[in-house]
Amino acid sequence: MALHVVSARTDPALLAMPWSRALAEWDDWYVISLPLGLSRHVVRVIQVNKQFLAVKETEEAIALREYHLLRDLQRADLPAVTPRGVVTGRTDVDEDPLPAALLTEHLHYSLSYRTVFANGLRGDQVAALVDALVVLLVRLHLSGFYWGDVSLSNVLFRRSAGGFAAFLVDAETGELHERLSDTRREHDLTLARENIFAELMDLRASGATEIDIDGFAVVDLLVERYHALWDELTEAEEFSTDEWYRVEQRIARLNDLGFDVDELDIHTDADRVRIQPKVVEAGHHRRELRDLTGLLVEDAQARKLLNDLAAFTAANDLGDQPPAQVARHWLTTIYSPIVDLLPTGVRRELAPAEYFHEVMEHRWALSERAGHEVDIFDAAADYIEKVLPQRPSDTAMDTRSASGSETRRAD
Repeated sequence: MALHVVSARTDPALLAMPWSRALAEWDDWYVISLPLGLSRHVVRVIQVNKQFLAVKETEEAIALREYHLLRDLQRADLPAVTPRGVVTGRTDVDEDPLPAALLTEHLHYSLSYRTVFANGLRGDQVAALVDALVVLLVRLHLSGFYWGDVSLSNVLFRRSAGGFAAFLVDAETGELHERLSDTRREHDLTLARENIFAELMDLRASGATEIDIDGFAVVDLLVERYHALWDELTEAEEFSTDEWYRVEQRIARLNDLGFDVDELDIHTDADRVRIQPKVVEAGHHRRELRDLTGLLVEDAQARKLLNDLAAFTAANDLGDQPPAQVARHWLTTIYSPIVDLLPTGVRRELAPAEYFHEVMEHRWALSERAGHEVDIFDAAADYIEKVLPQRPSDTAMDTRSASGSETRRAD
């Protein structure tokens, strides 16, 4: 077997995996037990040294094309899984050819939509799931990416400050263009309606969720919110020359949605002004938090942490201090000590920023019941004692397999 590996970062341990066997036949020694979405391909999660990789068997040309497309999305800082390589030239012990294998990083803290629905999703949270998919689709379209197979099965979700963030995991049918036409955008929306409706109906019929899902309402909401967000990010706005404040208002609205305006097209004619965002970039709050603290979290989480930082600044009368200095003080006296209280065994499945958000929500509930503000450390201790043990697990990880690469054999 003459293996050929195309990889951004080649790990020699990768070559020791049993590539001469079909992926479906790999035993538990190599495969990590993690929840996966539905796929028309054989997909497994494996451990190579300390890294978890998703492996998908497919045709060589398709695997190479998807690998390079995912690298393009990565360079554009879009929410998609990170490509790690393609293994070709595989044959079995009888020298019969085996499919190529596409390798991507397993997205830490991620959930398939079936796991989300099975693990206590409430009916009032379905809209948050839709919003996450809408933001993903709009961001991809703004960057000229035509998906060609929009579905819940091709997305992974992370919990984000009570809501969700969505990531593309399958770009097999995708195309990257300089600019995406309205026709292609609408075709992606049509595919989304058809695929997601079918997936939701299958979910309900299988009994995998207790939520009474109205598939028509969900896909209608997706299309409605997609158009609303797209229009807010791209539509031209006209006003009189004595209303220049509306430029700042438009930028502020986009910031509230989590986007920055990198380029604004402004035209003046007589007493009228016409503005149109030309380039917008997601991640407004996460960039602000990163610049202040070095923390890199989802945008909704960043917004909640920034709110807590603002409250900390006001409560300690630190408004006259440099923001970065206050942020470091908050990080070392509040955020990091609270995160350090999280039991080690839980950290694999609960992101620190999401845990901190949940502690903040618990603190608010405790304070409301007590009639006064509860100390955040007392709230964290109460959360860990009473709430965390009852919190549904988001993963079904085989802890034996995930315990460390030093116990794995090399052949």
